[in-house]
Amino acid sequence: MPNSPASRLAPFVERLLGCSLPVGLRTWDGVRAGPPDAPTVVLRNRRALRRLLYAPGELGLARAYVSGDLDVEGDLADGFRRIWALTRSGALRGARLGPREWAEALRIAVRLGVVGPPPKPPAEEARLSGKLHTLLRDKSAIAHHYDLSNAFYQLLLDESMAYSSGYWTSDEDGYGVEQAQWDKLELICRKLGLRPGMRLLDVGCGWGSLLVHAAKHHGVHAVGITLSAEQQQHVRGRLAQHDLEERVEVRRQDYRELADKPFDAVASIEMGEHVGEENYPEYTRTLFRMLKPTGRLVLQQMSRGAVAPGGGAFIERYIAPDMTMRPLSRTLGHLETAGFEIRDVHALREHYVRTVRAWEKTLEGNWDDVVALIGESGARVWRLYLVGGALAFEENRMGVDQILAVRPSDEGLSGLPATREWS
Repeated sequence: MPNSPASRLAPFVERLLGCSLPVGLRTWDGVRAGPPDAPTVVLRNRRALRRLLYAPGELGLARAYVSGDLDVEGDLADGFRRIWALTRSGALRGARLGPREWAEALRIAVRLGVVGPPPKPPAEEARLSGKLHTLLRDKSAIAHHYDLSNAFYQLLLDESMAYSSGYWTSDEDGYGVEQAQWDKLELICRKLGLRPGMRLLDVGCGWGSLLVHAAKHHGVHAVGITLSAEQQQHVRGRLAQHDLEERVEVRRQDYRELADKPFDAVASIEMGEHVGEENYPEYTRTLFRMLKPTGRLVLQQMSRGAVAPGGGAFIERYIAPDMTMRPLSRTLGHLETAGFEIRDVHALREHYVRTVRAWEKTLEGNWDDVVALIGESGARVWRLYLVGGALAFEENRMGVDQILAVRPSDEGLSGLPATREWS
């Protein structure tokens, strides 16, 4: 059908990308273009194109998908994988809209009846105000993601409510994300050398998985801090359930507000991504100040190269606004500048692939319940997030590492054994 929207759009998109369509394209009239054996991008209405006209690239696509104006039939992960394969090979040079391309895009938009006012972004898109990484803005950024719904996170995560990469120690049938999270928490406790009576600080404690595990299984007294009111409420309930209220305290507090006496051990598990590059030196100095001499730090953190350190337009608008990831080497440099001695770096990238895919399986298997809790658009945000996240770790576009560091004594003592006692 030479005059169909698909027949007008496909050649333009191919010229823009510099290659054949990597996926199928079907427009609102039912006409399809592109490879027959590939997932199909479905433009359900003209508004999908209007979103792309006003926000070309990842943000426009994300808005169209989240709103339901655009859908994908077939394997969403396969569609992403095809596009990234072309990007790596250099065949996909990326959409570049110069004056000529803009003029052609507008001509096509007029012919297809797409021209109109910009559609309102989905309600799930973050709208923060104020100076970057002030106390008030950081609370708003954390609330956007972590105060979504305790009931939703209880549905998505395992019983421990650990929202970070698990540590997968077996390929046997029956071994799943719950055991992988238990093994991760136990690994952290062993690396910290926790013993009964020690004091542990958890900076960015989430829903209390490490606090509860360390107190129950290693006999520590612990303090956890979070900026999320929903998380604080949940942790307090868990402490009462496990009779740990006398040994564990959870506060709604920023790391910059810590004024405790130093702890025997400190952990910060996938919280440093929210600190920002400008404030990261203060963050590492605070971790150092909160440790006794010869005390150990376990920092688990995601890493990324210089491209899209915030994760890209979708992540920054819908998942973790103001998030910053950096190369591992830069994080190590910050820790050393603060006074830490780096003792061990444990890459867990492949472990995160399995963890995120387990969450994705749970999401899809409970889709109707998820929609009831956070709405259709919210569920679509999470589908996009988990599918894309698993591929980012699989293809080494993102990493995650457990870093063990120590605050040496004035005499340079680390207090660590000569061999890895946690291996």
